[in-house]
Amino acid sequence: MSFDPTFNPASLLRELFTTAIDAAHPRQVLADHLPADRTGRVIVIGAGKAAAAMAEVIEAQWQGEISGLVVTRYGHGANCQKIEVVEAAHPVPDAAGLAVAQRVLQLVSNLNESDRVIFLLSGGGSSLLALPAAGLTLQDKQAINKALLKSGATIGEMNCVRKHLSAIKGGRLAKASWPASVYTYAISDVPGDEATVIASGPTVADPTTSVEALAILSRYAIEIPANVRAWLQDPRSETVKPGDPCLARSHFQLIATPQQSLDAAATKALEAGLTPLILGDLEGESREVAKVHAGIARQIVLHGQPIKPPCVILSGGETTVTVRGKGRGGRNAEFLLSLTDSLKGLPGVYALAGDTDGIDGSEDNAGALMSPDSYARAARQGLSASDELDNNNGYGYFAALGELIVTGPTCTNVNDFRAILILESPAK
Repeated sequence: MSFDPTFNPASLLRELFTTAIDAAHPRQVLADHLPADRTGRVIVIGAGKAAAAMAEVIEAQWQGEISGLVVTRYGHGANCQKIEVVEAAHPVPDAAGLAVAQRVLQLVSNLNESDRVIFLLSGGGSSLLALPAAGLTLQDKQAINKALLKSGATIGEMNCVRKHLSAIKGGRLAKASWPASVYTYAISDVPGDEATVIASGPTVADPTTSVEALAILSRYAIEIPANVRAWLQDPRSETVKPGDPCLARSHFQLIATPQQSLDAAATKALEAGLTPLILGDLEGESREVAKVHAGIARQIVLHGQPIKPPCVILSGGETTVTVRGKGRGGRNAEFLLSLTDSLKGLPGVYALAGDTDGIDGSEDNAGALMSPDSYARAARQGLSASDELDNNNGYGYFAALGELIVTGPTCTNVNDFRAILILESPAK
């Protein structure tokens, strides 16, 4: 399709975001992966921001006897009839998550070889299915989780620590379910789509160690209470390792990935006459990742490299924010604020950054939009992009411009989605 120069850039960016979300929604991706034989008794358990929506699909597709329990984030529930849905806190665990984790563990204990367990897993499951290891309290896990979130640690590092402080993660749920057959269906929210990282891998082997968990806490100067240190130095803190017999009847299937969502958005962009450039899943500090994107956008505008306008740069993954200021905003608002500061109103460049779960960090927005005039309009209101970035105040900056994106919970999660639309031809 040829490019229509009269279209609305903001509307197209929102359409790309919606397309990315829809491509990962359980109603689109789960049914095709379920066993061909959908009769007989099955116990359904689950954890994550998409868990309730996934449970709805199971109820619609399964012909045999269903019972079970899933936990999702507050506000992400669904109207299930046979599978109980409980809501709990994310990203910092709360008592509701603790209680449901204990119940999930009880549900899968004392099963036999003829039993089948379906485990519905998605991003957020690590915090939502929070069951502290022996000798630890929920308060211990909450304090360490909060410190990790502010430290700039990667999702892999955070999950390494979480797994070793848990009674349910790092393969322990599969161990508790043995000798029943366990079928895990997962929506990935992590770069690389590693099964052991998605929600801290409750049903898969974990190659990381307690020694590594201690090293991560030390690396980020996180205070380690005496009981936590003692546990991590105890051999019992080790997770289930590759080759453990208890995993022989545990099966893992990815049903949606960030790449699928990027591919869907790229197809939509092509239909609009735009050339897509997919950068893939990215990690790192949000503000630094934004500077790289800004450099690519500038090169396209000035030199038509590596692709020529009209085009769109697409990327996903999970960036991090090291909190230094007192402002509001998640990693997507931080990315977009840094991009705005870097481009300073470069003509013809529009952008969107949002979290596919509909929640950017702990705020009520999914993300935000940037247009070529955002920088100047904010300056006229007395807002300095650089100063607001120093204060980690991406939410406040884009709220003042009326450019926040609010979707509400989407009931899926393949993490960040970023699209930079470039319309200007290379400068002569």
